[in-house]
Amino acid sequence: MRILYPFLAVLALVLISFVGAKMPGGQSLFGVVIPYLAFFAFIIFFIKKIIYWAKSPVPFRIPTTSGQEKSLPWIKQNKTDCPSSTGGVIGRMFLEVFLFRSLFKNTKTDVEDGPKLVYGSSKYLWLFGLLFHYSFLVIFLRHWRLFTNPVPSFVTKLELADGLLQVGVPVLYQSDIILLLALTFLFLRRVIRPQLRYISLASDYFPLFLIMGIGITGILMRYFIRVDIVSVKELAMGLATFKPVIKGDIGVLFFIHLFLVSCLMVYFPFSKLMHMGGVFLSPTRNLANNNRMVRHINPWNDTSIKPHSYAGYEDEFREFMVNAGLPVEKELPPAAEEPPAAEEDKPAE
Repeated sequence: MRILYPFLAVLALVLISFVGAKMPGGQSLFGVVIPYLAFFAFIIFFIKKIIYWAKSPVPFRIPTTSGQEKSLPWIKQNKTDCPSSTGGVIGRMFLEVFLFRSLFKNTKTDVEDGPKLVYGSSKYLWLFGLLFHYSFLVIFLRHWRLFTNPVPSFVTKLELADGLLQVGVPVLYQSDIILLLALTFLFLRRVIRPQLRYISLASDYFPLFLIMGIGITGILMRYFIRVDIVSVKELAMGLATFKPVIKGDIGVLFFIHLFLVSCLMVYFPFSKLMHMGGVFLSPTRNLANNNRMVRHINPWNDTSIKPHSYAGYEDEFREFMVNAGLPVEKELPPAAEEPPAAEEDKPAE
């Protein structure tokens, strides 16, 4: 059900846009109103989530490290995995954002005969994750052709490099195929591996199916079911300049594609996809590990409360600790002898 429900949800979105775009006024709704609402919802809630994370206090240094920290002069520091300066943190963040360095070091565990726990390298997730993100970026940048006039030179050069193999007419873009292959791998990985299938939720499958739907409808428009690209360009330029115009018969497939993109924008700030912005605010990544160099004091500490050392604690509660049988560093002082009670006057014999 965790797989079926997200698939049915995406299929329902396709049917809604398919039927809605054919109704009177449907093209304006799915081509103008919903994209605008989705775009502003994405901007507002994305910024709101970033501000919320930025305002969250981080009282301690908690960077995740996997290398030797800065210590004695004769011990070599791992400046990438355990940075102790701002420059090292910037280098680490660069490798994390652009090359997924922590994912490159991903390992898998298996139980073999013995029983024995065995660790091994798992580079496939890093490779297909990297391919997915970069192909998605290339496709996103290629779409700038629709929103700009004249088209920026870098977009033209990017299209030339993306279609370098010159397969078919129109030219087959490698990023389209790589995107679908990467998405298929990420989906099958969750389905085939029992450990991942057990912990995967519907929220893990829904964005996969949604992006698959966006990619498939985009490929269908480019290579199989052609749409009026001139009208699409006019609509895209109109949306960018806040003067949208729908002319001619664009084709219902375009409105399905645009509606799925709008759903992705609305869903984005509330999903795990927000790691795109959250990675920059993660204290496990953006802090230097200088705990041996700098004393960090919790800013939440109440300055009116005096520090209570263990010696002071024991002095205050030593008698109770001894009575409870707890070990103490100092023994209780001997109790002072009480003076003998005064004898009462004896009655006369």
